[in-house]
Amino acid sequence: MIPKSELYPTNTLPTAAKILANVIVLGSAVLGRAFVQAYRQALSNASKSGVAREAVQNIRRASKTMAEPEARQVLGVTEHASWEEISQRYDSLFKQNATNGSFYLQSKVHRAKECLEGAYAKKAQGTMDA
Repeated sequence: MIPKSELYPTNTLPTAAKILANVIVLGSAVLGRAFVQAYRQALSNASKSGVAREAVQNIRRASKTMAEPEARQVLGVTEHASWEEISQRYDSLFKQNATNGSFYLQSKVHRAKECLEGAYAKKAQGTMDA
């Protein structure tokens, strides 16, 4: 019969290897905790400085912006329409939707005008610079 100590040796790794393994395990645990704590602190600092709030506002603002072709389609004007024509279309569409009580359509018309205002302002600034 084989002695139990030969079947299940208790001291298979040298002592230095055991110590090294323990140091690696403990060191990685400490580094992991430090990383989590630093990440939490970074999130806390970002929320205090308003970075997260600003990012959310930028996303909301970007989702509400309208492309220029869509704005022209909403107002029913061409690319070569003058600002006076756009303003007249805006006024008539806004008043029509005010009487019917369609706030959604009014907001679409208003956003379309805002979009085209920005486009015309850029064009005007470009002609002044040239």
